[in-house]
Amino acid sequence: MPSDLAKKKAAKKKEAAKARQRTKKPEDGSEEGEQGETELNGAQSNGIASLTKELDEFELAKAEARAVTGVLASHPNSTDVHVASLSLTFHGQELLADTSLELNSGRRYGLIGLNGTGKSMLLSAIGAREIPIPEHIDIYHLTREMPPSEKTALHCVMEVDEQRIMLEKEAERLAAEDSECEKLMELYERLEELDADKAEVRASRILHGLGFSGEMQRKKMKDFSGGWRMRVALARALFIKPFMLLLDEPTNHLDLDACVWLEEELKTFKRILVLISHSQDFLNGVCTNIINLNLRKLKYYTGNYDQYIKTREELEENQMKRFNWEQDQITHMKNYIARFGHGSAKLARQAQSKEKTLQKMVASGLTEKVVNDKTLSFYFPPCGKIPPPVIMVQNVSFKYSDDTPHIYKNLEFGIDLDTRVALVGPNGAGKSTLLKLLMGELLPCDGMIRKHSHVKIGRYHQHLTEQLELDLSPLEYMMKCYPAIKEKEEMRKIIGRYGLTGKQQWCKRAFLALFNIVMQ
Repeated sequence: MPSDLAKKKAAKKKEAAKARQRTKKPEDGSEEGEQGETELNGAQSNGIASLTKELDEFELAKAEARAVTGVLASHPNSTDVHVASLSLTFHGQELLADTSLELNSGRRYGLIGLNGTGKSMLLSAIGAREIPIPEHIDIYHLTREMPPSEKTALHCVMEVDEQRIMLEKEAERLAAEDSECEKLMELYERLEELDADKAEVRASRILHGLGFSGEMQRKKMKDFSGGWRMRVALARALFIKPFMLLLDEPTNHLDLDACVWLEEELKTFKRILVLISHSQDFLNGVCTNIINLNLRKLKYYTGNYDQYIKTREELEENQMKRFNWEQDQITHMKNYIARFGHGSAKLARQAQSKEKTLQKMVASGLTEKVVNDKTLSFYFPPCGKIPPPVIMVQNVSFKYSDDTPHIYKNLEFGIDLDTRVALVGPNGAGKSTLLKLLMGELLPCDGMIRKHSHVKIGRYHQHLTEQLELDLSPLEYMMKCYPAIKEKEEMRKIIGRYGLTGKQQWCKRAFLALFNIVMQ
């Protein structure tokens, strides 16, 4: 039986639960109103449902194309995960072969490797539980943005915590019945662990850290762009606090301030975190371990990215020393055997001894030569000399309409041939707007932007890939875009400089927008 103090605590919490139940009644009515509004917008709802269905079908098709084998080597009740003999294929292509997956509780792993080696596919296989992971380890894999809907950003974050919602409903039911005090106390203790009383405050704090103002948190999802809906999906992942959190390029849609906040937030994650990122600074700030996917194997390193680089260089240096020593020994023994194998009896015996030594070396396994990662070499044809300023921005002001405030006012600067500019700022500050002004896609309300007559500008933006023709291979697409290049071999050399070689040049893939800039 609970103590008197515990009973008093339970009584207070029952009153709080009843109060929450009373305050939720008007919200129930508002939800009915939202449902009615949604029904009035049936066409929009059907469109969202159709898009969601297509995305689900796409994920299902990818899952069906994957084949995963592996054996759980850790204890079924352990909080650490060790899967041995792990292999992963996608459309028949082997991405992992007879390797091991080792994830320990309390560790934050950065998964790195060359593009196309299978990093995202590995996360998908883990998230879909195609890899044997104990059921008591709950997994949250951030895969895509939230769909547009009538729900607010704050509501979308809070609704993800299904366990908390279920426990709160059960506690409210028991509090209303005023019975089963001992069971009610157990529920309250579990809710305390989930920080249920502060759930809304915690959800709001996470959204604020990702750049949402109080007004934006109450804004409906249908009114957000895809990038902001992706932030809501990220907030849900952080809010639920799963035992295993899988993040694939979480900083892609974040501005600098949000990236810094997310880095600090993930530093405090105390369970299992696996993330993919191309930001060395982010990996340095968050990760306690690095997993390198290379040559269809997973290799593990302790420390952040900088420590991984240092350790890997030392290991590879020692490996090459061992490799060179073995090759020298093999060459020496082969020369000795060839020279004295048919000589005098004494020399012949020595040659036979060296031959046996050589056979033992080969049988025990020789050190492999270090294979260096492929590097990209960017080549820009000479553009000639253009006197400064190449671009001059003079007293430029801009706003999208008479009813909106100025994004820029009395802006003045110049750009020369040797200028390298990093444009940073919060989302919505007008970074893309400035690039559009420089390109001439937008015209300033006041002032002038002057460009040298010989200037040719190439621009890459995040939506450029949507303009690509997905039914064409990279080679076909580039030949169509640049008919001046008649020979396929010449175009293949150009594409090959950027890491797309061999059969990849004939695959129908869309990630080729960068070539537009290079060719321009």
